[in-house]
Amino acid sequence: MKKLIYNNSAIFSFLWAAIIFVLCATPGNYIPTVSWLELLSFDKWVHASMFFILSSLLFLVVLKYNQSKKWMFIYFLICVSYGGLLEIMQAKCFTNRSADWQDFVANTFGCIIAFLFLKKLRKTFVNSTIN
Repeated sequence: MKKLIYNNSAIFSFLWAAIIFVLCATPGNYIPTVSWLELLSFDKWVHASMFFILSSLLFLVVLKYNQSKKWMFIYFLICVSYGGLLEIMQAKCFTNRSADWQDFVANTFGCIIAFLFLKKLRKTFVNSTIN
């Protein structure tokens, strides 16, 4: 499974970005509301997790193709910008959705955590698939 993810990280990152888009574009009346989930800030953890995965997949692209650290920064900025753009689109374009700056913060948090786990990512995917 690790080898599959590593070898197709670019494809998976685009697919994951599309999944995020579909989830964020889903009309608000189709999203369930459960009050106990709000107590746990479930929505924010979902946002952080989605962008953690997206950033991690793009960081794998950098590692796989031995790209410079500059690309890591570019992919990081793309992920953060994508999170912000989706929030703007939720406010302006999508039906029954609204922008939430806390969602943007959660998206960015997921990107930052992916960056902080870069060493673990390298060890888990790159070192284990090469050996």
